[in-house]
Amino acid sequence: QVQLVESWGGLVQAGGSLRLSCAASGRTFSSYRMGWFRQAPGKEREFVASIRWSGVTAYYADSVKGRFTISRDNTKNTVYLQMNSLKPEDTAVYYCAGGNGWGDWGQGTQVTVSS
Repeated sequence: QVQLVESWGGLVQAGGSLRLSCAASGRTFSSYRMGWFRQAPGKEREFVASIRWSGVTAYYADSVKGRFTISRDNTKNTVYLQMNSLKPEDTAVYYCAGGNGWGDWGQGTQVTVSS
C-alpha cells in the first residue's frame, strides 16, 4: 500500500500562487502514475492534472491549462502542483492520487483563493 501526504495548501489572494507537494512512500515511486484532483464544496471531485512515471508526459483539465504545472522528483518520491494566477473558483480541497487506477489517495489539503 502507498501512503500519500499532501502539504502547502493555504489561503491566497486571487492572482497569487501556491505550490502543493505530495510525498509518497510504500512502493517504487518512479514507476507510479501520479495526479491531482480537487473537490469544491457541494461539487464532485474533479481531475486537475496527472503525470506519467517519466515526468515527460502531463495532462491537465481545461480549467487549469496554462496556469497550473504538475511535476515530479523521483529521487524525492514527491509530486508537485505549481498553481499560478489563482482564481476564487480554484478554491477546493486538493487531493494527491496515485496508481494506474487511482487506487491510492492522500488526505487532502485546503486551498482557498480570496477575491
